[in-house]
Amino acid sequence: MADTYTVSRSIEIAAPPARIYEQIADFHNWTQWSPWEDMDPAMQRDYSGSPSGPGAAYAWSGNSKAGKGRMEIVSVHEPSDVKIDLAFEKPFKSRNEIVFAVQPTGTGSKVTWTMIGPKTFGIRLMSLVKPMDKMIGPDFERGLDRLKNVTEAAPEPA
Repeated sequence: MADTYTVSRSIEIAAPPARIYEQIADFHNWTQWSPWEDMDPAMQRDYSGSPSGPGAAYAWSGNSKAGKGRMEIVSVHEPSDVKIDLAFEKPFKSRNEIVFAVQPTGTGSKVTWTMIGPKTFGIRLMSLVKPMDKMIGPDFERGLDRLKNVTEAAPEPA
């Protein structure tokens, strides 16, 4: 049995990689497309470090659905790759790696959102009821759909 789990989803977006990268590499933009932003209208957000790219950090604290945690961009290969260290504090402690891969296609870009995390005791227990892929995958799909809508609606840079 593997000691980690992986959840991954992809979508085609009719936009160049650079425009998509801007949405992902700047946590301030996540409020427009993250699937978790509407879980708690009163969620507290704290941005620190760089404005975007490596060193940019975002912490949140919300209701029981939103939980509490922190993300920090640890590396990028602009405009094709963003790696994020994700640490949940509530509802359970967990540390995960998030990777966004943006590949050019003939009509725009293919975006793949992947999360890799340890199969802690709590994760193993929850997975008996609902596997992580089924628990988180639909959120990734909703977030990618929102990212697609936001990015495709953005005006072309001047």
